[in-house]
Amino acid sequence: MKGEPDTVNYAPTSTPAIQQVKFNTSPGSNTASAAPFDFKAAAALATPAVVHISSRAEANPNESNSNPFRFFFEDGGAPRGGTGSGVIYSSDGYIITNNHVVDGADKVSVTLHDNRTFEADVVGTDKKTDLAVIKIETNGLPTLKPGNSDAAEVGEWVLAVGNPFDLTSTVTAGIISAKGRSIRILGGGDAIEAFIQTDAAVNPGNSGGALVDTQGRLLGINTAIATRSGSYQGYSFAIPVDLVTRIVDDIIEYGTYQRAYLGVHIYELDDDAAQDLNINISQGVVVSELIDGGSAQYSGLLEQDVIVAIEKRKINSVPDLQEVIGRAKVGEVINVKVHRRGQEIDIPVRLKAYNAN
Repeated sequence: MKGEPDTVNYAPTSTPAIQQVKFNTSPGSNTASAAPFDFKAAAALATPAVVHISSRAEANPNESNSNPFRFFFEDGGAPRGGTGSGVIYSSDGYIITNNHVVDGADKVSVTLHDNRTFEADVVGTDKKTDLAVIKIETNGLPTLKPGNSDAAEVGEWVLAVGNPFDLTSTVTAGIISAKGRSIRILGGGDAIEAFIQTDAAVNPGNSGGALVDTQGRLLGINTAIATRSGSYQGYSFAIPVDLVTRIVDDIIEYGTYQRAYLGVHIYELDDDAAQDLNINISQGVVVSELIDGGSAQYSGLLEQDVIVAIEKRKINSVPDLQEVIGRAKVGEVINVKVHRRGQEIDIPVRLKAYNAN
C-alpha cells in the first residue's frame, strides 16, 4: 500500500509561508492565464472538494524495496499506514486519488473538509497511470469543474491543494513549468507518463490532491515530486485532467480502465535519428517496430514512419503519443499523420483493446 508524492526521492517537514503579492495585469484582462491579485476565490472553490485519505495495510515482508513510493511508508512488520489526498469527482461519493495512496490497503478512510469521516471502498485502480477511484456512501458533496489541460500553457498560475504531512486543506501556488513530462517513476514501457510539471510546493500527503487553475477548475491530480534531499525542491508533477477523466470514467463504469492500443515500439526523433533516417524534420515519434496483430499493423503504418500528429494534435515526444492514445477509446478511429520518405500521409487507425499479456 502506498500514500504520498514521489519520484527520485522526496519531501520536507515544513512548507515556507506564501506571501501575498499583487501582480500587474492588463486593464480589462479576464483571461484564465492572467494572474489575479490573489488566489482566494480559486482556493475557496477547491478546498471543499479535496479530501484527506488514510489507508492501512498489513506489512508484506516480501514487498520489494525497489518500490518507487517506499519512502513514504513505515518499515517493519507491524501494520503500515499512509496518508494522501483525493478529489471528489461526483456528488454521490466517487473520489479520485493515486493508486499508490491505496494500493494494497485493507482499510481506507476519508475525512472531508467539514471533518466528517467515512470508510471507503476501492472501486478500481490503474497502476500504469497511478490512478485510483474510491467510493464513500453519502450525497451532496462539492465537486470541481474540470479545466482543459490541453489548453493550459507554460507560465500559467496554478494551485496545489492537499494534505501534506497531515496538514489538512493546504494550498500552495506556482506556475506550470512544463507539460508532457516523463519521469519514469511508473516503470516506463507501457506506463503513461505525460505529467504537468509545476513549481507549486507538493510534499508527502499531497498525492491524489488537486492541481487547479486560477478559476478553481481541476487541471490535474498531483502525483510526484523530484528531489535529491527528500524534501520539495521545486519540481512537482500532476496527471493532466483530460487523461484523468477518461480513465476514471472507465473505472466507475467497468471497474477497470479500458485501454486502447496502437501496437508499436517507438522512440523519440532527435537530430541524430533524423540524419540516420535521412529526413528533414527534427520532432516526432519514430515507429521502430510493429507489434504483430496490433492496431498499427492492420492500419498500414510502416516501420520508420515518423508520427507527427494525431487528430491534428502535434506529436513531438513519446509522452505526447502515450497521452493521446491513452485518452482514446477502444474501437475509435483516429487519424494519424506520419512523415514517410519526405511526404506527410494521413492514416486512419482503428484502435484495438490493450492486452497486457
